[in-house]
Amino acid sequence: MKIQSRRQFLATSAAAASALTMTGSSSASTQDPLLSGNADHVISIWLGGGMGQVDTFDPKVKGDPVSKKPGSYYDSIDTIVDGVQVCKPLRKTAEVMDRVTAVRTVHHDVIDEHAAATNRMHTGRTISGTVTYPSLGSLISHERGPVDEGAPPYVLIGYPNVTRGPGFLGAKYGYLYLTETGRGPAGLSRPDGITEKRQRRRERFLHSLRKSDEHTAVSQLLDYEAAIQQSLKLSGPEFNRVFQLDGEPSDLRNRYGGEFGQRCLLSRRLVERGVRFIEVSHNLNFLNGSGWDVHNSGIVNQHKLIEELDSALSTLIIDLEQKRLLDKTLITITSEFGRPSGFDSGGGRGHQGTTFSCVLAGGGLSHCGAYGVTDELSKKIVSSPVSVPDFFATICAAVGVDYRKSLYAGDRPVPVTDQGVPIAKLLT
Repeated sequence: MKIQSRRQFLATSAAAASALTMTGSSSASTQDPLLSGNADHVISIWLGGGMGQVDTFDPKVKGDPVSKKPGSYYDSIDTIVDGVQVCKPLRKTAEVMDRVTAVRTVHHDVIDEHAAATNRMHTGRTISGTVTYPSLGSLISHERGPVDEGAPPYVLIGYPNVTRGPGFLGAKYGYLYLTETGRGPAGLSRPDGITEKRQRRRERFLHSLRKSDEHTAVSQLLDYEAAIQQSLKLSGPEFNRVFQLDGEPSDLRNRYGGEFGQRCLLSRRLVERGVRFIEVSHNLNFLNGSGWDVHNSGIVNQHKLIEELDSALSTLIIDLEQKRLLDKTLITITSEFGRPSGFDSGGGRGHQGTTFSCVLAGGGLSHCGAYGVTDELSKKIVSSPVSVPDFFATICAAVGVDYRKSLYAGDRPVPVTDQGVPIAKLLT
């Protein structure tokens, strides 16, 4: 028998692994047709803390925190889609579930670390010591740019964080952010004493300083230069009018609800203005004292959070539809992970990454109310598992981004979605 050398063995193993990658059912094959939708915008709703799927979009038998009987905290209700139920606090969303798909079988292997899971659900990857990966918002901004040249491609309504940033793509593909809807981004608002005449004089002075600089080929400096140019372009009153929510009808603002609802209303206005990707954070207004991280007694008033989400989401869907923007705007709802059906010692819930729900709405997708099946207590996936790269690939495909291509961190190729495969049922 011929004995292989170590080098021969490694080469043979690599070839076999490559063949499996090309033929395996869980990988994107170049023989499969490239799926692509027609959406132009993404509104990404982020539920920081960990939304419990069994208490929202994947209801199970009702449990009891006192006796520690596993199950949902709330009763289930029917939706407009036959055979699809949600939990009772989502009563308004139940009426529009024909425009929604709750993807019930998303999974990853991060459980106990909120920061690592937040990174995973924004970049689609584990944290690397050598590469800072771009967020989905930056990636889509890089590939599609703004819809309107007078608007930024990416706006974050919430606190800034590196996991939401551009990573190796550079500052040009970062976000414009604001932390409250009462005013626009501070960096774009001129001080009261700066008149239009003074602003033009400042810009002329800045232009002369730039002309005196030596030309640079350093990509990081060029990226920051582009970011400064974009900021100057957006600092005038024309773009800042998008943040003036008091121009909206009061009854519509009331239907959207409190601060989180007003963020969702602002996201619709940003879509109209030509912003490509908007993240709306729902982890700043903790009506239950703990947000979506419902350990112990935090679960008692969890319904207040879910009802706030319910009002804002259902109103956003109808509002976009009435303005003929829903098919062009993909709404996503994501969170770090899900929560188990069992109760902890304080009556709340821990963390669960083995299966949890993320949501897609609008975007011209072929919605079915729910996709994927979990077991009787939503602990395990029964059918149609969806990895985080698969979920990202579905979003990319919906907005016409090639989910198979690679970007480059220097000379290093980085696949856009880490070999994710879109949910074909939603795109056909």
